[in-house]
Parts: sequence; structure tokens; C-alpha cells
Amino acid sequence: MSTPYPFTAVVGQTDLRLALLLNAVSPAVGGVLVRGEKGTAKSTAVRALTALLPQVDVVPGCRFSCAPAAPDPHCPDGPHEVGTGAERPARMVELPVGASEDRLVGALDIERALAEGVKAFEPGLLADAHRGILYVDEVNLLHDHLVDVLLDAAAMGASYVEREGVSVRHAARFLLVGTMNPEEGELRPQLLDRFGLTVEVAASREPAQRVEVVRRRLSYEDDPAAFATRWAADEAEVRGRVVAARTLLPRVVLGDRALLMIAATCAGFEVDGMRADIVMARTATALAAWAGRTAVRKEDVRQAALLALPHRRRRNPFDAPGLDEDRLDEILDRFDEDEPEPDPDPDPEPQGPDDGGDGDGPDGGGPDGDGPAPQDEAQDTAPDPRSPQEQPEPGPEREPEPEPARGEAPAPAAGQDGPQEAPGQAAVPAAEPFRTRMFSVPGLGDGAAGRRSRARTAHGRTVGAQRPRGQLTKLHLAATVHAAAPHQRARGRDGRGLVVRKDDLRQATREGREGNLVLFVVDASGSMAARQRMSAVKGAVLSLLLDAYQRRDKVGLITFRGAAAELALPPTSSVDAAAARLERLPTGGRTPLAAGLLKAHEVLRIEKLRDPSRRPLLVVVTDGRATSAGALGGDPRALASRSARLLHAEGVASVVVDCESGHVRLGLAAALAADLGGPAVTLDGLRADALAGLVKNVRTSVPSPSHRKAA
Repeated sequence: MSTPYPFTAVVGQTDLRLALLLNAVSPAVGGVLVRGEKGTAKSTAVRALTALLPQVDVVPGCRFSCAPAAPDPHCPDGPHEVGTGAERPARMVELPVGASEDRLVGALDIERALAEGVKAFEPGLLADAHRGILYVDEVNLLHDHLVDVLLDAAAMGASYVEREGVSVRHAARFLLVGTMNPEEGELRPQLLDRFGLTVEVAASREPAQRVEVVRRRLSYEDDPAAFATRWAADEAEVRGRVVAARTLLPRVVLGDRALLMIAATCAGFEVDGMRADIVMARTATALAAWAGRTAVRKEDVRQAALLALPHRRRRNPFDAPGLDEDRLDEILDRFDEDEPEPDPDPDPEPQGPDDGGDGDGPDGGGPDGDGPAPQDEAQDTAPDPRSPQEQPEPGPEREPEPEPARGEAPAPAAGQDGPQEAPGQAAVPAAEPFRTRMFSVPGLGDGAAGRRSRARTAHGRTVGAQRPRGQLTKLHLAATVHAAAPHQRARGRDGRGLVVRKDDLRQATREGREGNLVLFVVDASGSMAARQRMSAVKGAVLSLLLDAYQRRDKVGLITFRGAAAELALPPTSSVDAAAARLERLPTGGRTPLAAGLLKAHEVLRIEKLRDPSRRPLLVVVTDGRATSAGALGGDPRALASRSARLLHAEGVASVVVDCESGHVRLGLAAALAADLGGPAVTLDGLRADALAGLVKNVRTSVPSPSHRKAA
């Protein structure tokens, strides 16, 4: 719709609104990453923020939005003379998930270069977003190299382009906002750290608040212009407060005591690096300016920690998100209460109402014609930086299963299946994950970009050239010259240069890496139920899940026990969802190995229809025993062998993780691997190197030869 939804009409989401407003006050905070389930107003709030930003003074005709009072001396459209300019509204530029690197940073204008012989630079989205907002929806689905370029530009405030003979540097200072649904996959911790703040959002569970959300949304859709008019006064009030806070920001004092609190907090939560300290300092300063103060207080530091630290303390995707607020208060309580300090430079005309108390705030919104939101402070009150924000208590993503008491009867011994379809035993926790060997799908694919198997990709090393299919992206100069050379006499070349036509253009073909669908088929039968053994098996699968996360794979989980197999997790990009299912996995019953393999065949068939270019890697975790045919009937071992050969015949790449233990081994997992046409590795051989195996598992006294096989 042409009329955006008003920012002040967003119901609840106090932390989200506060984080966005703090970045509007101080873009040096570094942007915000909004994480949450679908349908939680993430995109709505971000798009609505643009209307609250002040007008931007620009040099007329400058494609890079230079400020007329201080133009960029390196501007490609410059040099500009210092003077007056024209005002325009602040922009919000959206970066699509499928954008190319050329579209993001800009590139040589190929057509002008060939037709006119000039090196003309075509600006990208980073230039368009300068002095505005750059919004990346589903940032976790953006290719890694694009995220690297994007966040480097955000950190340096400039974009550097060195390609096709073009060397350009231009300013790129923008408010970076990314939204993502964690169920679709996580960002790497290194990239998470580059976002200044993060906010976890979720739909309200309060019926009254949900009713108000629906009421306002329906009212907006019925008449967007009239709805926006009802909220115009509140929008203007917040806009004025943003301008006032920007003006006050340079006068805010960040004292030594506040800096000590920030340093103690970051050290107490064992945050790596110094970026967290810097972001917390900038956020606390912006909070003070937003509150109309010129001194940073303890509550500013506390709120800054809640926004700046949660995503920086996660070491891997299986760590629970959030921050322990009790521990945070314990750290901050070591410092004395704020001493009353005279405000050295009070704002003579404070913008908006007092941020203490429970009155209507400037971004809380007033009545929208449908009546105020019933009994909900968050939806009609401005984000209050002086009080803890209402947010769900952070908790672990999965509940740990209770450990058995010492002396409890052991589970069935390895290699012994229960005589009947017994109910599953209590789930056991997984062992610590470790770095695994590298497994890949043979051949050359063309699936989604990732880090596992070889593939034809838009980025990587150049291996050849071809005619462009659609718009030309990467020119292969040598191949283009070779294609044009034989036709120069026929084209009447006069010796002044090479005559190149559109048919001569060749595009570089590149080889990189793709992400695969890693489908785990895990044996949860009684033969796997020994507590120590199943813990090691879960640790191995958890390690493979972590490897899949790092290599940008999709994952799925099938378990089999009793008489049938179950799709525990349909293919997804969220490896932490798979880890949660794995943690709760019970064991017991007989071993329907054939049912597990046939279930994998069916899942891969359906996934092939949905995503034809993504190639699968099947990981079967079992000891190879087959003691149940389930509903299929017949010899369990013969059925398992036939099912494995069926997968092999269809070209499915497979790996068998042999979980058999003890001195006497039957070698059934190796036979299964032969039927699948893939390798078999033991739990010890799964580790990437011998040293890691010795460190992680002190029980391994002598490393096997498989330990010495590096990825």
C-alpha cells in the first residue's frame, strides 16, 4: 500500500520500537537485528520508521546523497561546492534476498563501456541507502559474501568498489536493519556480532492485545489514509522527539563510572572482543538523549546490555538466546546507586511527555477511532528507557531431561533388542559436540550457495565462459575478445579499436560451493538404548548438525524404532530445531531399519519436487541391526538391503555412522554402507582429527588411523 502503517500504531513490541528509535537517534549504534516468528510486525515496524526520520539535505543531482554543508570529497559525482541544497525525505532501501553483489555495491556500466569507451560507474543499493535506512528482510537467507560486504560497509561508513577496471569509493552511512525468522536458519556468530542491537519478538498471548492488533489492522486496510491521519499527531510528536534527541546527543556525558559498569557487564558475560563495549556505550548514550538527559545512568547501561549483548554471547546455534537478567542485576548492583548530579545542560524545551510515569508516550499512539487498546500499557505508552522493558523471560530452547539416580538399573545392553514393542525409555542428554570430518556430495551441482559440495555458482573461481542467459552479470573479457576477433574484417574494423557486438559477450562461469539437504536417519531402537552409548550417538549427530549449520545446509531428521519410522523434523534450515528434537528423542523397541530407509526415500522424493537443485546427503546413524520388518513383512535384513540398494540406484549420496561397540562386532553397518554405495565411519572416526578426539574423549587411549584423515 502507498500509505505506510504508522509507527505509533504498532501494538506492543516495546523493545523493537525502542531499538529502532535509538538507531534513529544515533546511527552509530550500528543497526538492529529483529528475530522472531512470522506475523509479528517486524517488517511493518521497520517500514514505518522511515516516516519518523528528519528530512535530508542533499546536493542536487548527486546520486550519492552528499550533504551540501559537508560534501564527500571522494564522491564519484563530485567535487561539490559547499552551499545550500535541496531537502528530500529519508529513504528506506530494501535489499532483496536474491540480489547480486553488483546490485549491492554497484559496478561498471558494461553497455556504456563497450558502446562509448568510458568507464561509467553504476551506483548500487549502498549508494541509494546513504543517510537513510537499508532494510534486509530474511537476512539469514542472504548469501554470506553479500552479508560480509553489507556489514563491512556499515562498519566503515563507506563502500569500496574495485572491479572491471573501476576503482570507486563513496560514503555509505545508513541505518542497517535486518529481520529474520530463526526457524529458517541462523546467522553465523561472526555476522551476528556486526549488528549493533538485537531484539527477540513474539506474538502476544494476551487476548485483549491480540484483539487490538486485529482491530487496528482491519481499520488500516479499510482506509489507509484516514487511519494514518488519526495517528498523524502522534507521529509528529515522535518525529520531534527524535530531532531533539539528535540535537542533545553530542552533549551527553558518558562518565567513568558508566564505562566501568559497561566493561564489567561485558566481562561478566564473557563476550568476545570489544565491539560489545563500544555498542553498549553508544546505546546507553542514545538512551540518555532519548530520555532528555545529558548524563548516562545505571538504568541506561542495563537497558543497553539487554539490547546489545544477547546475540553476542551465543557461541553456537544451540545456545539458548537471551540474557540472564538476574546475573545482569548482580553485576550492576556492585556499583553504588546513582548519585544525584546536576544536569549540566538541561534541555530548555523537553520534547514529548516525561518518560517516567504511565502517561501516554510520543510513540505509544493515541486513539485510532476504534477506541484505545484495552488494559495494555505497552501499546499506548512510549518505550520507557528508565524501566525494564516488558519481554518474555529468556529460557533454554529445550528442557534438559532428568538424569537417573546413581545405581539405577541400566538400559538394555548394546546389541540386545527388547522382545516386544516396549514404550520408549527416557531421553538421555547428548555428549558435547566436536568438529567432524568433511562429507560432500560427489559431482558438480547448481543448488543454493553454501559451503559443502562443489557447484556452479555466481561467486567463486572462474572456470570458463558461456553465452549469457538473460542479463549479463560477470563479463569474461578474454572470452568476449576471442568471440569478437574472427569477425573484425566483416564488420569493417578501421584499426581504431575492437568492434564488439552483443552476440560476442561472454559471461564467466564460476565454481564455488553449495549447501545440501542433509537428511539424518537415526536408529532409536533398543539396541541403541545403552545410556552411555546413546549419549555418544546424540553427541555425534549434534556435531554433524553443527557442521551442517556452518555449511549452510538444510537438515531433516527421521527416527525409527518399534515397528515404524517417523519424520521427526521435515527438511528445514533451522538446525537448532533439529537439535531440540534430537535431545528429546526416546529409545526402545525393535529395529525397523528398512522402514527408516524407505521413509528417507519418500522424504527425498518429495523434497526433490520442492527444490530440484538442492542435492541430498543421507546420514544413517545405526549399528546396522535389522530385527523388525514392520508392516512390510518378510526378512528384516533382506528388506533393509533392498531399501539401501534402491537409494543407491537413484544416486543418493550416503554416509553410514557405525554405532556398534564392544570387542565383538558383526560389521552390519559396513554391509549397509556397501548397499548404499557410501562410506562407513565409526563414532571415533567421525572426528576431524586425532588431537580433537583425544581432547574431547579421554577414554580413547590410542587414536585409530581414521583419526588422522583430515577433512
